[in-house]
Amino acid sequence: MHPVIAQSRWVNFREASGVKTDMKTVSVLLALSAWLAQAADLPVKEVVLYKHGVGFFERSGRLAVGESARLDFDAAQMNDVLKSLTIEERGGGKISGLRYDAMDPLSHTLASFPFHIDAGQPLSATLDQLKGARIELQFGNETVAGTIVTGRLVAASEKQPEHEQLTLLLDNGDLRNVDLGASSGVRLTDPKLQEQFKDYLGAVAGARSKEKRSVYIDSTDAKERDIVASYTVPMPVWKSSYRLIFTEKGQPALEGWAIVDNTTGEDWDKVNLSLVSGRPISFISELYAPRYLDRPKAELPDDRAAAPVIHEGAYDQPVSASAAGRAFAEQSGQGRAINGRLGSGAGGGVLGSIQAAAAPPALAPAAQSTIVADAAAGDLGELFEYRIATPVTIRKNESAMLPFLQQSLEARKLLIYSQRGSEHPTNAAELTNTTGKTLDGGPITVYDDGAYGGEALMETLKAGDKRLISYAVDLGTRVTPAFGNKAAVVREIHASRGVLTSVLAAEETRTYTIRNVDQKAKTLIIEHPLRPGYTLLNQKPSEKTSSAYRFEIPLAPGATREFPVMEERVYNETHSITNLTPDALLVYVQNRDLNATARNQLQRIADQKSQIGETQRAAEDSESQIRDLTSDEDRIRRNIESLNSVSGQQQQVQNYARQLDAHEQQLAALRDRQAGLQKKKSALEADLSKMIDGLSF
Repeated sequence: MHPVIAQSRWVNFREASGVKTDMKTVSVLLALSAWLAQAADLPVKEVVLYKHGVGFFERSGRLAVGESARLDFDAAQMNDVLKSLTIEERGGGKISGLRYDAMDPLSHTLASFPFHIDAGQPLSATLDQLKGARIELQFGNETVAGTIVTGRLVAASEKQPEHEQLTLLLDNGDLRNVDLGASSGVRLTDPKLQEQFKDYLGAVAGARSKEKRSVYIDSTDAKERDIVASYTVPMPVWKSSYRLIFTEKGQPALEGWAIVDNTTGEDWDKVNLSLVSGRPISFISELYAPRYLDRPKAELPDDRAAAPVIHEGAYDQPVSASAAGRAFAEQSGQGRAINGRLGSGAGGGVLGSIQAAAAPPALAPAAQSTIVADAAAGDLGELFEYRIATPVTIRKNESAMLPFLQQSLEARKLLIYSQRGSEHPTNAAELTNTTGKTLDGGPITVYDDGAYGGEALMETLKAGDKRLISYAVDLGTRVTPAFGNKAAVVREIHASRGVLTSVLAAEETRTYTIRNVDQKAKTLIIEHPLRPGYTLLNQKPSEKTSSAYRFEIPLAPGATREFPVMEERVYNETHSITNLTPDALLVYVQNRDLNATARNQLQRIADQKSQIGETQRAAEDSESQIRDLTSDEDRIRRNIESLNSVSGQQQQVQNYARQLDAHEQQLAALRDRQAGLQKKKSALEADLSKMIDGLSF
């Protein structure tokens, strides 16, 4: 409001009310009125709500000469406002800048005080931080005054409980300990210190408050002008709910309602409202709170005391001081260039207009809301927008349900069985989005022939896309799965570098037995789990999702049928030929899928392994005989030693000696045989290694 207009209105009010005031009072009131008039509010004209927790607001209005626009926000909204605010001035004027209420972090504000108060901190600890300050304590009728020396908390003892104590330097020079708990009053006599305590507590209380923050838009021009301010702030997401209506005659209809919450603290009076389906990237950047950086400390060398220096002997040509100085200067200059480079970016703009979609055809009134959805729909970049055709009014702290869709679409009734702990499938509907619009995700209430049928949840459905929704359990149909499998069959055998690889195929069958108890035909969708590595053999799915095959099965009234689903899993088994026994190799030799060359190679390796095994067994047999003969020789020697000390036993000693000689001859022959077997085994193993290395098919 212009000051001249304000003055005229004040004079008219004074004359009408009979108030007697002097011109000085009038001047003060006029100045106050002019100042208040300069802080004008801009009403909300357009609101766009998104699905990711933000709302776009556009305010616009005419500012008179000398006025400044004021936008009020919660403190929590300021980060988003400073990140997204754009100003458009219409009329050729200029915006000189923006002002807003600043906020300093509480920790930084409190750091400037000469004391700090923690939660639960005792009074003695607080006063201990004020050493040297004057204080007065009241003990009944006695007042004790002095300078604070120290404050402390005295631990409990047998004679007295825990208590706080303060040491004072009295005016007469005496030091005196006083009990803080016994005082009835404590007073700091320094007015400046009292004011600091008030400011400290005021800063703490202000940090807890949720008061408003204002942004002011100033102009250098002295003429009327129109301005538009747009920004984004955190907002509740808009929610959508649907009614799917089946009738005996006619095409099914879908009715969509948007639930909008106004939590801004001000009324939305006839605003243009848009609802956007989609989730653009959004985040919070700390722009409102001042940011402080710790700076490094630097001192001149002369500021420190000199210390003795011990010089090391040189062993190589050092880099000259001037060269090192130039290198440091180049690095420092490059760093300043990088740090001094400024980025540039473009601000956001106002949403462009969207051409209204054609009005949907009229629907049959049966079981539908009488409210007509009057919303234009269209793409908004990669998103989708519903623009409510008529201005909307929603009072502060209220919510509204707004119809945004009322249109027929393609849908058919089905049953879905997904093996989730029940033998009964669910009643379902297959929705094909033929509305030409994006259907935002939300709950769907299904009405069947005018009766409540159940509820479902639907994800966001793009135009032309198809989705299944389940809304009830069908107790008239039972599905029982049975599982069976066959032994794995070897399909291929390959060998390379001593490794034998078999390709096997295992067949599994899951048979679904379906019983339709009701005397009406149905269509059942079986969701068969999709398992990695398995391939279908006998059935072709009607659809395939990321986790299941879908088979569509017609059911006759009161009929029972079986639906087998056969799958095959092909997998590899690898074995090192060195670790395979001859019998295991013969199993592969007998496989009909092997060609003659591969069969001969494996047969030779199996025979070679058999020879090595026989040679090993012969060597082990010789080793066993050697152990037995050696043990027998030890027994004979002990007998000879014991008989030598007995007279008349010379003949027996000679018999033992002959036995010992025979054993020695046998041992010599066995050791020669064992050495030959070991040599033969080594030769056979060498030949086997060559066969294995050369094996390839």
